[in-house]
Amino acid sequence: MERHEGPPRGKFFAVLAAAVVLATAAAGAVIARYDERPPWGRDIAYEGGYLQAVRIVKWRALRAGECADMERQGMGGDRAVHDPAAWVEGCLDGAAGRPSRNQGFVR
Repeated sequence: MERHEGPPRGKFFAVLAAAVVLATAAAGAVIARYDERPPWGRDIAYEGGYLQAVRIVKWRALRAGECADMERQGMGGDRAVHDPAAWVEGCLDGAAGRPSRNQGFVR
């Protein structure tokens, strides 16, 4: 019988601890960088505005400036917080009947 020795236990646990510390630091840096906003927040905001406008029947009022008014009044919800301008842009596209730029698998 032949015994195979791996790395010493002390070295193994030291490397494992260092990896955990580095992963935690990387996660903290990502959270600090985006401040609870995902890196794709513009897409989320745009799609939120687009869907909101599609649900509303009075599209002429939306095109006349109601999208921006709704965003200012907080009617965009969490999605508008990510990128208010993108939310309004999506709302205007939905109100005008243009297809969403986020629609489909390939953009």
